Amino acid sequence: MSSLEILLAQELNLRLAQVQNALALLAEGATVPFIARYRKERTGEMTEVQLRDLADRHAYLTELAARKTVILQSIAEQGKLTDDLKAKIEAAQQKNELEDLYLPFRPKRRTRATIAREKGLEPLADWLRAQNRPQVAQVAASFADPERIEPEAQKYLSESVTTVEEALKGAADILAEAVAEQADLRSHLRDLLTRSGVFAAQIKKDFPEGSTKFEMYRNYRSKVSAIAPHNFLALLRGEAEGVLAFALEFDEAAILTELEASQIRTKAPALRAFYRDMLKDAFGRLLKPSLTSAIVAEKKTWADAESIATFEANLRDLLLAAPAGMKPTLAIDPGFRTGCKVVVISETGKFLEHQTIYPHQSTAQREQAAKTLRSLLGNHHIELIAIGNGTAGRETEAFVTEALTGIECPPIRVTVNEAGASVYSASPVAIAEFPNLDVTIRGAISIGRRLQDPLAELVKIDPKSIGVGQYQHDVDQKLLKKKLEETVESCVNFVGVDLNTASKELLTFVSGLNASVANNIVTYRNQNGAFRDRQELLKVPKLGAKAFEQAAGFLRIRDGKNPLDNTAVHPESYGIVQAIAQDLQISLSEISQSDRFKKIDLRRYVTDAIGEPTLRDIVSELEKPGRDPRAEFRYATFDAGIQEIADLKVGMELEGIITNVANFGAFVDIGVHQDGLVHVSQLADRFVSDPKQIVKVGQVVKVRVLEVDEKLKRISLSMRSANAAPPTRSKPQPKDASIADLQTKFGRKPRR
Repeated sequence: MSSLEILLAQELNLRLAQVQNALALLAEGATVPFIARYRKERTGEMTEVQLRDLADRHAYLTELAARKTVILQSIAEQGKLTDDLKAKIEAAQQKNELEDLYLPFRPKRRTRATIAREKGLEPLADWLRAQNRPQVAQVAASFADPERIEPEAQKYLSESVTTVEEALKGAADILAEAVAEQADLRSHLRDLLTRSGVFAAQIKKDFPEGSTKFEMYRNYRSKVSAIAPHNFLALLRGEAEGVLAFALEFDEAAILTELEASQIRTKAPALRAFYRDMLKDAFGRLLKPSLTSAIVAEKKTWADAESIATFEANLRDLLLAAPAGMKPTLAIDPGFRTGCKVVVISETGKFLEHQTIYPHQSTAQREQAAKTLRSLLGNHHIELIAIGNGTAGRETEAFVTEALTGIECPPIRVTVNEAGASVYSASPVAIAEFPNLDVTIRGAISIGRRLQDPLAELVKIDPKSIGVGQYQHDVDQKLLKKKLEETVESCVNFVGVDLNTASKELLTFVSGLNASVANNIVTYRNQNGAFRDRQELLKVPKLGAKAFEQAAGFLRIRDGKNPLDNTAVHPESYGIVQAIAQDLQISLSEISQSDRFKKIDLRRYVTDAIGEPTLRDIVSELEKPGRDPRAEFRYATFDAGIQEIADLKVGMELEGIITNVANFGAFVDIGVHQDGLVHVSQLADRFVSDPKQIVKVGQVVKVRVLEVDEKLKRISLSMRSANAAPPTRSKPQPKDASIADLQTKFGRKPRR
């Protein structure tokens, strides 16, 4: 066992065997979804979250170990590596702690201390350092005389050092740099500033009141320890855009007092005065800038992680939104002047035809549009109608309602969030799929398909374009990309993929597959027809035994040769299921209906490779073979009389759908082309610390209108009971931070 594995087990509260086995599986190329689902015996049933935390921390500590090796080698080459220093470096568990230890030995550009050393003043600095001890005042009472320092400094005058003042200044520069490079001191001061410091911001005088989107930060103050992630990222953006003056404020006199108490040991007045001046310079010139930068960097890392976690949660909820089902669908991308683009897609998501109608131009055109619409509905036996929620969405919804009048068993009409549809329609993926179609037609197809199956369609779009993030362009882009890809991978494998209908983009996220193999699967399918069993996957070029092991359990084949191919049961476990069926004297196709199957003693079938956790999963899966794990489909019904902000009145109760969740609340589409904000204080009758505990993207909710600003397009909503008492606690809000200000920043309809 390695010390790293022991440390990981301690930090993550796992058994050592769990850590060792999980890391071994990851090193062998197994994916997190595969390990979490099919290797529970080896990992002690670790979840995906635990596995990803382990992988992330292992990567961090591995990088840290590599950095330690480089640093130890560098210091050793300088001849300055002591046993004590080596022990501290090897014990460091955070990168900033490690870099603080390395700071005195890091190759530097030419500093004031370097120049002083070149002038031969280091011995003077050493002498001054040696005098800084408590007994100096008793040993030499005359040291209180400033002239006691000057005679010593006189010894170091030369062509490059012409005055005593210059000699003492150079020595002070050397001592100041040494103080600023003390790892323990830097850590202590950083913690102190983090606990007591305040982030302060002001809008610059060039920007009059009400002229910027950063109005809530006109005179803003928040403790470093209490600032919310979205507020911090907003401050950084405002500073970068030249609107905000942003600073970390603290009691500098108290910090200097702390420094003096820890660094000055002598009681000699003259030496104390010298050291006070030196420490003031060390803090103001060296420590303050670097510590401020370090604290801002740490808070940025924290804010990035919090914001990305929110994005992950929203994306997961969006991808796992209940599908309306693979049914014949008519999709409409609304428009006024350019008309509404209408497409028909089959129950397998195949594009069939398109029309452009003009229901908003004239009475004659509206009648013709209704005729065309009814014809398409009848010709293709349409069961679903998807209407984009962008410009002209509500007007088009009213037109469709009118056109459906008199139709027996009309299709279900659903308003679909079209965020990202135009991004998809102009993407290489859409162009490759529909090279001869206009971008608007491709967008309408996307709207229809995301109603049929949100997951299958949304994987084709860059998650950052879907409109469920929070300052996604300000956070660490590399980390954001990694985490969002992990989220998509997790969702795709949680649901499973129909091998015979899945797109190349969807297959790419299946455990063990990549873009090349996914493309080969689609090519093979096009050339040879539908897959009849999972084993046929091994005939796909570049899909070897390892990829098959990782992917097979997540790929479904409906109506195939083996009924188990339409379940999450892995082919490696088919023998166990067949043995159970034989013992029960029933066929595989009958096993899920057998009451005896549900009562079997699982312990009889445990093997070295397959234990009770996997057997329990098999039983659970066969009780609901092929069933989609996502929730039952629901959709919001917008009030037909409410189509614009002007139609809203305070006190109205409406139905809407959650489009985005942020740290401070949730945004709700109520059908007026502008999302309303339910502030965190209005989410429930009780205190809410985390909105994600109450709502999620795609959730249908009932809201009450609290406030409407038609001019600024701001809508404040509530999900609390009308007569509910105020929550006993309320999340503190920054000065001048109103719900309206938050809505200005986050509540705009996402661009398509």
